[in-house]
Amino acid sequence: MTSAKVLVVDDEPQIRRVMRTTLVTRGYVVGDARNGEEALEKIRAERFDLVLLDMNMPGIGGMETCRLIRSQSDIPIVVLSIRNAEKDKVEALDAGADDYVTKPFSMPELLARIRAALRRAPLLGPGAPEVLNLGRTVINFATRRVTVDGAEVRLTPKELDLLRYLASNPETVLAHAKLLQTVWGPDYGEEVEYLRVFMNQLRKKIEPDPSQPQYLLTEPWVGYRFHLPKKT
Repeated sequence: MTSAKVLVVDDEPQIRRVMRTTLVTRGYVVGDARNGEEALEKIRAERFDLVLLDMNMPGIGGMETCRLIRSQSDIPIVVLSIRNAEKDKVEALDAGADDYVTKPFSMPELLARIRAALRRAPLLGPGAPEVLNLGRTVINFATRRVTVDGAEVRLTPKELDLLRYLASNPETVLAHAKLLQTVWGPDYGEEVEYLRVFMNQLRKKIEPDPSQPQYLLTEPWVGYRFHLPKKT
């Protein structure tokens, strides 16, 4: 997606200039914002394919900006932060980020993360369901729509890709690395905290009781399994 439109959100002008120059030379269309408030205005006014969001900004801050963007859009969000602790990554992912890049980073690494955030999981084989009916929850993978009790529930692209891959392999234990490499890309495999956060979010959205999941089951130390209840 070399023509993708990227919004760079950072309060430092020099970083915005470097990002713009680098991304434009790679074929991306680039917009920028100095803070979270300006980023939200631009996202309301224009269509972007991805947001590069710095966490350490004045004003409403990167974390709250991430939450606000996610509350109104399913646009991929790649967070940039100097913090490397797992709790910080989990907080950002829980706020709606698709990926978390720790500063300092190399430009090739960042470009790879951008490509991963923009990619969609590979098309599934002919046996994969187009529509999955789980009683109260209906998942239409063809139209990428999910409804619970008739009301539409917004899933991010990564959430839907993860759910689709799990649902296309019912009753199969899928290892963490396999899930990460299929949904995020071949450069992933160790980011187990990503899966934990995304599974928690999916359970909140589609499970009748997220604390006692019926469909999205954890296989301790190994991965996850999608349980498809038998029709009665």
